[in-house]
Amino acid sequence: MTTINELADRRCQPLKGPQHQLDAATVATRLAALPGWSAIEDGAAISKTFRFPDYHRTMAFVNALAYVAHAEDHHPDLGVHYDRAVVRFSTHDVGGLSENDFTCAAKAERLAAQSR
Repeated sequence: MTTINELADRRCQPLKGPQHQLDAATVATRLAALPGWSAIEDGAAISKTFRFPDYHRTMAFVNALAYVAHAEDHHPDLGVHYDRAVVRFSTHDVGGLSENDFTCAAKAERLAAQSR
C-alpha cells in the first residue's frame, strides 16, 4: 500500500491522454492513504473539505496550497470560506484521475497539518 508520505514526496509529471487515467482499484488504494478524501463525480475527481478555526488560517492554507500547485503545475479547484477550504483535484488532460491528483492531495494534507 502506498502511504501518504510516499505520495507527498512525489513530483507531478506532465500527463496527457486517457492512458494515464487511474482505474477504480488504484483510486481506491490511493484514497485509503488519504484520510477524509473521497471520489466524486462518478470517480472523475477527488475532494476534501479542510476546516480551520478562522479566516486567517484558512487563507494561509489556501495561499500555501496555491504555491505548491504552481510549483507542481497541477492546480485544484478551490472553494474558500471563512473557516474552511474545499479542495477538488482532477486531471482534465487525462479525463479523470491521475497520479498527480493524489500527489497533490497528499501535499495538501501536509500543508493542513502545518496550518493547525
